[in-house]
Amino acid sequence: MSGPVKQPPLPGMQRTATPTRSLPAWVGELQLVRAALLCFALTLLASVVLLSLSAAYRMREAQQLYLAQHTRTAAATLFNHAEAEKQEIRTYEPQFLALRQRGLIGEENRLAWIDAIRRSQEQRKLLPISYDISPQQALQVPLPMVMGQYHLRGSRMRLQMDLLHEMDLLHLFDDLRQAGYFAVQDCTLKRQGAAGAGTGNAIVTGTMAPALSAECELLWLTLGSVPLAEMGRP
Repeated sequence: MSGPVKQPPLPGMQRTATPTRSLPAWVGELQLVRAALLCFALTLLASVVLLSLSAAYRMREAQQLYLAQHTRTAAATLFNHAEAEKQEIRTYEPQFLALRQRGLIGEENRLAWIDAIRRSQEQRKLLPISYDISPQQALQVPLPMVMGQYHLRGSRMRLQMDLLHEMDLLHLFDDLRQAGYFAVQDCTLKRQGAAGAGTGNAIVTGTMAPALSAECELLWLTLGSVPLAEMGRP
């Protein structure tokens, strides 16, 4: 047996060797610093995580500080408001109690009005007085006036009486002011036509004849903390 026959190379043709690439020298040294590189990577990752956590914690603490400051400011405002209200109460309480004692604040007291008319008539020897009181109604107040929880109410009273002289009517009004607050809405005085004859009759009968007749309209005022459920309540 004979092996394969090697043909000689053709003339003009030469074999070329494939060059081999050599790696950089530092690549071979990576094995020496691999542990250090891994430690550096882990340290860098931990640092980034810690920085993120620190930023989130700082933001959360800043929000809590803002809320605490806002709560403190609100509490200080409420405290100052409460102190101001206490000071106002101490300042105006005597006036408030006086107004309530006089009948302006609270529910109306018609019995006090009627009793004041009766006592004035008896003490000042006034001629007979007739009166009529209308149902209480809510009153409108000017817009700049702040009433708070109170509502202004009014009850109209019509008075009819005979007078010996004008001072009888003024004395009656002075006496009524002790029973509450009222405003005179209208008042008409008429002179009696038979005044001269009445004076002559007084000698015989021992009584004085009226010289004037008066018809007045008063508006009794009260301040109530609760609105009226029914304005037509007598």
